[in-house]
Amino acid sequence: MRYAMAIDTKKCVGCSDCVVACQIENNVPIGYCRDWVTETVSGSYPNLDLELRSERCNHCDNAPCVRCCPTGASHIVEGGVVLVDGFKCIGCGACIESCPYDARYSHPDGYVDKCTFCIHRVRKGLQPACVSVCPTKCMYFGDLDDPSSEISELLQNRKWKVLAPEAGTKPQVYYLI
Repeated sequence: MRYAMAIDTKKCVGCSDCVVACQIENNVPIGYCRDWVTETVSGSYPNLDLELRSERCNHCDNAPCVRCCPTGASHIVEGGVVLVDGFKCIGCGACIESCPYDARYSHPDGYVDKCTFCIHRVRKGLQPACVSVCPTKCMYFGDLDDPSSEISELLQNRKWKVLAPEAGTKPQVYYLI
């Protein structure tokens, strides 16, 4: 089993419902977030392209945050989900610095926090909160090891990209283009 997420950049409207759903589902403190929406403009006037992306931890196969954690607080669980054990975390910030996606933050309670792919929901057979509320249905989540899963089929049949491929982290968040 290998969990992954795909986001269709042609369907995302930048509404931030995913951000709010995550904050509510995971009791994220006001002023912090585990996911966010970015806007990228490319080209030159009058031929401009706008891309909206919901971004978060990329749950990398080659996760630098896990390798650099001195206490083992950052670790990988079933399905390749990268988690942080708040009780083991000493808040040193090494994982924050090592993440090429800026996907971690220092929680006010003294530990590092980030997206968990809502593994507590996934284990119950539910979708991550962000995926379940998306009004345009631009977010997909599933098992890449299942060739008949929706996410596997999308990645086989659509053009896609990952962020910062040069970092060598093997991210598991894909952007359909």
